[in-house]
Amino acid sequence: MFQQYETAKADFLAIEPRFQSDVMETLSRTGFDEAEAEITAWEGYKSTSIFDLAGLADTLGLKAVYYKHEGPRFGLGSFKALGGAYAVLRCIQRELSDTQGRKITVEEIRNGHFASQISAMTIISATDGNHGRSVAWGAQMFGAKCRIYIHAEVSAFRADAMQNLGAEVVRINGDYDETVAQTRIDSEEFGWRIVSDTSWPGYCLPPLDVMAGYGVMAREIVQQLPEPPTHVFLQGGVGGLAASVNAAFHQEWDKAAPRSIVVEPELAPCLFASAKAGAPTSVKIEEETLMAGLSCGEPSQIAWQILENSVHGFMTIPETLVAPAVQMLAKGQSGDCGIEAGESAVAGLIGLICGATSPSLRDEMKLDSESRVLIVGSEGVTDPNLFRAILRNHD
Repeated sequence: MFQQYETAKADFLAIEPRFQSDVMETLSRTGFDEAEAEITAWEGYKSTSIFDLAGLADTLGLKAVYYKHEGPRFGLGSFKALGGAYAVLRCIQRELSDTQGRKITVEEIRNGHFASQISAMTIISATDGNHGRSVAWGAQMFGAKCRIYIHAEVSAFRADAMQNLGAEVVRINGDYDETVAQTRIDSEEFGWRIVSDTSWPGYCLPPLDVMAGYGVMAREIVQQLPEPPTHVFLQGGVGGLAASVNAAFHQEWDKAAPRSIVVEPELAPCLFASAKAGAPTSVKIEEETLMAGLSCGEPSQIAWQILENSVHGFMTIPETLVAPAVQMLAKGQSGDCGIEAGESAVAGLIGLICGATSPSLRDEMKLDSESRVLIVGSEGVTDPNLFRAILRNHD
């Protein structure tokens, strides 16, 4: 049943985390509290579901496999709806507080007290799709202008989705990291405000706000599961999702927090490379992965501060497994319900199956018949055309 996973080459690097203060302090409980209070008050907020994939767990010889499905999140299709829009609000709040000479409250912003000042602001961001959609939605919600930079391989459907939220979309002839570089140039030249999900020296507040927003999802998981999972498989990218979830889990569960494994495409392994080097390390993207949201060559430095102290293993997965995993999840496995998910959502699923079906990886990951595994399905179908093509081409 899983022959292609058993024979695939998935690299794994086991780490002994140090759990130093960065895990608990970089993203504070107060920051998570503030984000939760704000986001859960937004119109349309609803906790997303966790599916119990009992059939898959039984097939893999595990006690349980839980899948947190972020597809319905605010109608935007991914967990990133929680981060980008919240960071836009915080960016506007800081800008107004600076110009007004006092702390402006989010209530004042929501009530339209500074609508004319906000309408003169331009928020910009680089994206593979989902983060930009959230930023565009946040700018629209709070009344700012928005300009989103996308790279050459971002689909037309995803570009249209951001334009439909009022953003001006600018396509750069390069990869994701080059779009990030262009936002920094244009921000400096025009005075526009960057809301990025990655950080660099001197730029950390918006990425911290983004990760604080993701904490809403992590806290939902804590409330939804009957007990802490033993393992969690998390997407890589720049590291913001994994860092936020790990920080929140350690704050809520302490020593009972699960073993954390970060999974990346073999074509974009910047966190794996960082783990091997023992420091944030960039990689060149030679070819775009199908997992568009994870095609990142440079890690977020502030996320890395958490990851290097809290992750038990870093893993890269073969590109050949992405489409089959999307199809498998959509059709259901061993009697489980079908879940329609995007390409970036299946990274953790692939990592788990590769690990559970390889005797050596299973041992290294400490997976056994008592393991209760959590997978974060980070997105739903964010490009229906691509989703249909994947199912059609792998029937």
